[in-house]
Amino acid sequence: MKFLTVLADGMADYPLDELGGKTPLEAASIPVVNELASRGEVGLVKTIPNGMAPGSDVANLSVMGYEPERYHTGRSPLEAASMGVALSDSDVTFRCNLVTLRGKGDYEEMTMEDHSSGEITSEEAGELIEAVGRELGGGGLEFFPGVSYRHLLVWRDGPFDFSFTPPHDILERKIADYLPSGPYGERFLKLMKTSKAILENHPVNQRRKVRGLNPANSIWIWGEGKKPVLPPFRERFGIGGSVVSAVDLIRGIGILAGLRSLEVEGVTGTIHTNFKGKADAAIRAFGAGDEFVYVHLEAPDECGHQGDVPGKVRSMELIDEKIIAPIYAALKASGEPYRILVLPDHPTPISLRTHVADPVPYVLFDSEQELFNPEHRFSEASGKETGIFFDHGPKLMRRFTAR
Repeated sequence: MKFLTVLADGMADYPLDELGGKTPLEAASIPVVNELASRGEVGLVKTIPNGMAPGSDVANLSVMGYEPERYHTGRSPLEAASMGVALSDSDVTFRCNLVTLRGKGDYEEMTMEDHSSGEITSEEAGELIEAVGRELGGGGLEFFPGVSYRHLLVWRDGPFDFSFTPPHDILERKIADYLPSGPYGERFLKLMKTSKAILENHPVNQRRKVRGLNPANSIWIWGEGKKPVLPPFRERFGIGGSVVSAVDLIRGIGILAGLRSLEVEGVTGTIHTNFKGKADAAIRAFGAGDEFVYVHLEAPDECGHQGDVPGKVRSMELIDEKIIAPIYAALKASGEPYRILVLPDHPTPISLRTHVADPVPYVLFDSEQELFNPEHRFSEASGKETGIFFDHGPKLMRRFTAR
């Protein structure tokens, strides 16, 4: 049997007046996943345990079947695994975003305009992180370039006593109340302030300003963590396979779980990604013998953070058309039994522009146990109406893979 999980990051949302009281998921034209819903199981799943922050690190561990309460040691060490950065047990890692701050005068008085610096390209970002590393690296600190605005800072043999705020949680807010704190807060604040002097007039940013794009004029440090250990996915669920994602976080979880991370050219983590390439990679993986493929799409989440209603609706339509439809067709044509699980990791409501911990809807389709529920659709409301509820995310993966 083949097992496909399609994780549409941040897809779930709240009803919006501009969509006639519908959520973006309800407004989207998604005929394929709605067909699966009408012939499968629809419900809700709580991916964020009580007391934990509603981040994609916690939520994707949960969806992939790993109890975050036990296995979560921070976001950035998961990304380090994808980037091939070797860590010792005494190293501390941090997410290092390239952000756009707006305002003049003191650093503390500036406003968080954009957590992604206008979805800066990896090539541009690499130049900027290299410049930051030359000036601010050393003394145990190392900077590593990642994808788009997402980068890594490692403090070798560092302490572990910090308080940080994710930049996507404070969009359009003055940063003064959200700066690093704790015993080492001043050291990190100095890094961030100094980075602004390095980046503000860097040639990459000068060119971006000429093109009307947001400059990446500061680093923002958050997401601290320590080296994680995950038991193999095959050991837990009896199957193995691959992950397909543009972002280091998901690739890192997959690698630590003993899954292959498939490289796809032109993936970005935005709505302007290589959807076809991701679908083709999944189809090839199944054809080569993989039992399980986890396809992660970041676009709905990014549109949620940007407050982009049309973009979020369109991202879901593209996922349905260019990801789910072709892989579904290939699985049907294979002649083998298969299951498909489609869900978000957490909501990223347009009205809030950040993550929340609400339960999310899911569709689980089994080619050997087709149901007949023509009224079912894939939506937040439908998930609630069925009354099917998993109160802990890992339970759904166990249900999905049970034989």
